[in-house]
Amino acid sequence: MIYHCITRVVERRLAFGPEEKEQFRTYLRMYENFSGCRVLSYCLMGNHVHLLLEVPPMPAEGLSDAELLRRLRAIYNAPAVALVAKELAEVRQQVKVGLVDESLVREIHGRYTYRMHGLGEFMKTLLARYTRWFNTKHERTGALWESRFKSVLVEDGIAARTMAAYIDLNPLRAGLVADPAEYRWSSYGEAMGGGPRGDGRKARAGLVRALMAHKMKAPNHKRDIRNEEVAGLWKEVSKDYRMLLLVGGDEKLREVRGADGRLAVKVVRRGMRKEVVAAELARLERGRDVALGKMLRCRVRYFTDGAVIGSRAFVDEVFARCRERFGERRKSGPRKLRGSGAAAAGMLWSVRDLRKGIG
Repeated sequence: MIYHCITRVVERRLAFGPEEKEQFRTYLRMYENFSGCRVLSYCLMGNHVHLLLEVPPMPAEGLSDAELLRRLRAIYNAPAVALVAKELAEVRQQVKVGLVDESLVREIHGRYTYRMHGLGEFMKTLLARYTRWFNTKHERTGALWESRFKSVLVEDGIAARTMAAYIDLNPLRAGLVADPAEYRWSSYGEAMGGGPRGDGRKARAGLVRALMAHKMKAPNHKRDIRNEEVAGLWKEVSKDYRMLLLVGGDEKLREVRGADGRLAVKVVRRGMRKEVVAAELARLERGRDVALGKMLRCRVRYFTDGAVIGSRAFVDEVFARCRERFGERRKSGPRKLRGSGAAAAGMLWSVRDLRKGIG
C-alpha cells in the first residue's frame, strides 16, 4: 500500500528552519530503515510535512535475527542492540537443547516488530521522536502537531507518479524556488543535489519506485529494486519526471506571516523562468503531461482529502472492501475529479466527491 501523508504544525506556525528540517529528515531516514516502510517522496515545509510512504506487508516468514538486529541499529545504540543479540543467542541455544520452544524467540521479536510495517506506528513514532527533539531544542512543552496526520491511499503507477510530483512541487507552489531541484528538503532536491550528508541515492531509489510501477519495472510488493539498479533506472525516468515538474505553470502560493503572527497564503500567478521552461518543453513529447504539469502547480484538494486516489478499478475495489463505511445509497466508489484536479479526470479517480473548495 502507498499513502500520501500530511501533518501540520500546531496553529500552522512557521516553525521549521533549516536545522529543524535537517533533523526531521534524519529521523525520517532512521525510521524508514527501522520499520521496513519506504519513503518514495517527501517535502518538508515551514509548517507542514508531506510524505509518500509505501507500507509493504511483513514478510510471511517474519524477520531473521540478523535482519531484526540490522533494523534495530537504525534507532538504538550499539550497547542496546548488543543486549538484544545476546538474549536472542541465549534463547536460540535453549531452543536447540529443548529447554524452551520457539515462542520465546517470537516474543523477543514481537517487542520490536509491532512497530514495523504499519502506517500508524511509523507516523506515531516518527512524529513523537521529532517532537521530543524539537521541544528540547526550543525549550517548550506540549503538542507540536496540529492534529492526527491525514492520509490518502494511492494506487501504484500513474497515481503514485502524479502524487510524487505534487509533493515535490510544494516549494514551487509556495513561491520559494523557481526550480524544485533547488529546494534541499524534498525528495527531488535530495535526489538532484544529494544533501549535506549523502549522495542522493536514497531519494532516487524512492522516486524510482514511485515512477516505475506503471511501466511494470518495479510493481509494488513483487520485487525490490536493488541498489545497483537505481542508477540505471533513475537515468531512464529522471528526464520525464523533470519535464512533468517543470512544464507550464501559472499559479503559485506564497506562505507569509501576517501582522498577528499567523500564517497567510498569497496567490501569485505567473509563469516559471522562461529559459527553464523552454529547455524542458523542447524535449516534451507527451501532451497530456502539459495539462498535468499545470494542474500540479495548483493546490489539488483531492490529493489531501480524497481518501483514495487511483484508477477507476482501484477505487472501486477499495470501495467494495470498505463498503460498510459508506451510506446505503452509495452504489459505486469512483468519483470524477473536478475543479483544480480536472486535468486528471478520467485518468485518476477519488473515493470522495469534493464539491466545495476544490479549486
